[in-house]
Amino acid sequence: MRRVLVAGNWKMHKTPSEARVWFAELKRLLPPLQSEAAILPAFPILPVAKEVLSETQIAYGAQDVSAHKEGAYTGEVSARMLSDLGCRYTIVGHSERRRYHHETDTLVAEKAKRLLEEGVTPILCVGEPLEVRERGEAVPYTLAQLRGSLEGLNPPGPEALVIAYEPVWAIGTGRNATPQDAEAMHQAIRQALAELYGEEFARRVRILYGGSVNPKNFADLLSMPNVDGGLVGGASLELESFLALLRIAG
Repeated sequence: MRRVLVAGNWKMHKTPSEARVWFAELKRLLPPLQSEAAILPAFPILPVAKEVLSETQIAYGAQDVSAHKEGAYTGEVSARMLSDLGCRYTIVGHSERRRYHHETDTLVAEKAKRLLEEGVTPILCVGEPLEVRERGEAVPYTLAQLRGSLEGLNPPGPEALVIAYEPVWAIGTGRNATPQDAEAMHQAIRQALAELYGEEFARRVRILYGGSVNPKNFADLLSMPNVDGGLVGGASLELESFLALLRIAG
């Protein structure tokens, strides 16, 4: 049985001071969980997350990582640094990184390798833009991106990797893939993972949906057999909506 993961991607929102207040309220109001909750804030917030969340059920992590282990790479943050801060998860390959920073599958794979070396679980994002979906090529496009981003990657087990399917056309737009659309893609991703790492690995690895997830659509998404949670953007910024997602996840 795969444990549902609700991962909040805060993107470039909230200051450390604002996050401290938010975390304290989350701790106070958090319901008992069977599912897993994670918050992925901007880098300057991570020390606050470590201070406030370390002794709670709430995991935390980063939104990106350097492909380099260490060295003279101004502005970069290494996987070792993130591990030292107690990060359980880190996003790699988010569509905004691929689009605005021109990150390739090869670079994403290197970032994921650095995380695995330090015991941090990559949340590897894949997904198609609108024009690809409209051409009817969403599945081959996304699976090619998946395979490229996993090139040379050998996760020690299914718990060491999370995949997030994010249809690019649904991110921050209010548009959604239907639960059936999400399920079809998640099923295709799971089959591709079986071909790469074996049936048992694929059966146990978690695949999140990440396209305008909110409390109104989350239950329907989770009803799909291959949807194991959500990579949540805007709905994770408001405490009440994030708590609502956790209550839905159980």
